Amino acid sequence: MDYDQLMSFLEVAKLRSFSRAAEKIYRTQPAISAQVRLLEQECGEKLFDRSGKRVSLTPAGETLQGYAQRMIDLHKEALQAIAELNQTARGKLHLGANEATCLYVLPKTFARFKTLYPLVQISIYRNFSHKIVQKVHEGAVELGIVTLPQTASNVEVIPVFRDEIQVLAPASHPLAKSRSVTVEEVANHPLILPKTGHTRVVLDRLFRDVRNHIQASMELASVEMIKKFVGAGLGISLISRTYAQQEVAAGLLKLIPLEGHKLYRELGLIYRRDRYLSLPAKVFIEVVRESTKANHPAPPKTKPQPAN
Repeated sequence: MDYDQLMSFLEVAKLRSFSRAAEKIYRTQPAISAQVRLLEQECGEKLFDRSGKRVSLTPAGETLQGYAQRMIDLHKEALQAIAELNQTARGKLHLGANEATCLYVLPKTFARFKTLYPLVQISIYRNFSHKIVQKVHEGAVELGIVTLPQTASNVEVIPVFRDEIQVLAPASHPLAKSRSVTVEEVANHPLILPKTGHTRVVLDRLFRDVRNHIQASMELASVEMIKKFVGAGLGISLISRTYAQQEVAAGLLKLIPLEGHKLYRELGLIYRRDRYLSLPAKVFIEVVRESTKANHPAPPKTKPQPAN
């Protein structure tokens, strides 16, 4: 099996057409057919069923497809690893994260990274955590920043962020004067809730015992919209502290801890264990690790006290 044979096989398998595969990789159809035929002779099995109008994989072809893709990936990774020896990080980093993470968690990390590695271009895929995990598995993005905990297999997880979820209210709201509020007090006021996501799951669990008394006035898809509508006096919400620091500092909104509950939002950086990471991905991980240490320093060691 050589590289060209495997590439031809994978393109035919993907496009379900010899002619379209030939166009895609700038070969003639007879050349593609000849390469697949040689591969079939080596395997001793037919790889494609050509009986219908569309080409389909045989069971042997389906088995080979996964191995062929891994061999192509290893070939690319080997060339990339050699090319990166003694080089400065450059090229493109494909990263997945949701909008709130990009707006409130990553800006300082991005700024630090671009200062150190100005030749790297960052391409961000924005979506929910489960979609980002899927893209990491598919290899469409190298790194993802997702909500923890994560149970996805074959994925390395580096915790990078932990923030308390608190009640968000206008500065003029009656609850804004309280040092803390109970779940029952929150349920007595119109609520603006996130439409989906981890925080919504946490809040549904929090309000389970008072769900018949909740005044859910709105369900909104973005943190920015939630803050704007809370600021307009249309209700209160619950949000990660970091997301509202600017408005709290300006005196527009107030964050109030929940009494008897400590809710947290945690984020982790993920990547596949079995894939070679590009140099831009490696150095980004190092910058994230450094940022995490700076924001969450280890507690000072105490000297043991002599026994009395």
